[in-house]
Amino acid sequence: MRLKAVLFSVFIVSFSLSGCLENNDNGDCENGTLDILTYDILALSDEMVDAFTDKTGYCVNFIKEDDSGGILDQMMLTKDSPQADLMIGLDNTYLQTALENNLLTETAYKTHPSYTNISSAALESYSGSMAIPFDMGPVCLNYDERFVDGENVTIPTSLWDLTNEEWRGKMTFPSPVTSSPGRAFLVATIDYFENDGDDETNAFDWWNMIKENGAIFTSGWTESYETHYTGGYGEYTTGYVGDAHLTVSYCQSPGVEAFYAENYTHSTSITLPKTTFQQIEYTGIISGAKDVDAAEAFIEYLLSTEINKNMPENNLMYSVLEGQNLPETNGYRHHADIPEQNSNIEISRINQEMSTWLENWKTATD
Repeated sequence: MRLKAVLFSVFIVSFSLSGCLENNDNGDCENGTLDILTYDILALSDEMVDAFTDKTGYCVNFIKEDDSGGILDQMMLTKDSPQADLMIGLDNTYLQTALENNLLTETAYKTHPSYTNISSAALESYSGSMAIPFDMGPVCLNYDERFVDGENVTIPTSLWDLTNEEWRGKMTFPSPVTSSPGRAFLVATIDYFENDGDDETNAFDWWNMIKENGAIFTSGWTESYETHYTGGYGEYTTGYVGDAHLTVSYCQSPGVEAFYAENYTHSTSITLPKTTFQQIEYTGIISGAKDVDAAEAFIEYLLSTEINKNMPENNLMYSVLEGQNLPETNGYRHHADIPEQNSNIEISRINQEMSTWLENWKTATD
């Protein structure tokens, strides 16, 4: 288990570089510098960027926000005077807002032959030319199998089961106001309770009952998963509390745990129909970009087989390319749970109703 602690320390580092520039100028910027607005995406490593520079002659400057919401906020604030050429990291709960505010411009990559290699699943939410998917993964509930043993505590067969006394104070949820996975799971609960056959209750009734059952709410995924959740690598991190046996993460998170711990994990997922949300992350050229050619070159590089096939190892997410899957190494694929049926609310509705949903959520959990 010592190996697990060492390996996870590699990817749990949080730089908190909101609005901060990171210069990767290695002296070979013969074609100039590309400014990228993103967050701390693991796949955008120094090695990956250096290889891009060697291949194209473009250096890269990162403008890093905390998450997808920070990227959108920065794009809105600098709409009339954009500070970056390329965006990497808006997901399908934020993309429509960017599109409706004309924050992105059409990319020629859709006409590139490699575009036909993107899977239909990655194009399900959005298949236009303003944004290109680069990774994806289903958001869902994860629980600790040492607590949910099937005898003393049974595996939930309904989200209502989590309102029972046995779960009191044992759950932690990242806020959908400040967390991308939290936002994705909120959308899933909307769809789940709209289709559960009960017209008397809705998602916000459930959220209120979850709150009354002692649920822990955090500002982001990191605090929920690392500090509170007992089923993951948090026990090896500073500040670990370990007071919750269920949280929001990704359905492949148990597989990631196994991958970094030599095929060992005691975490698994709840994949009840419509309780999961297929999160898709996009890249796109920002309206008013100064160097469109450099942005197009990076999109092509990010979507190349040599880079994108390694998303499971390098970014802990699925590749968006046809024919790719999670690796079998150390039980990664074996322990990555497959959703029965993802929620399928259209991104146009998500954009139109999200502000109302967030207000209702805050009222329900206050």
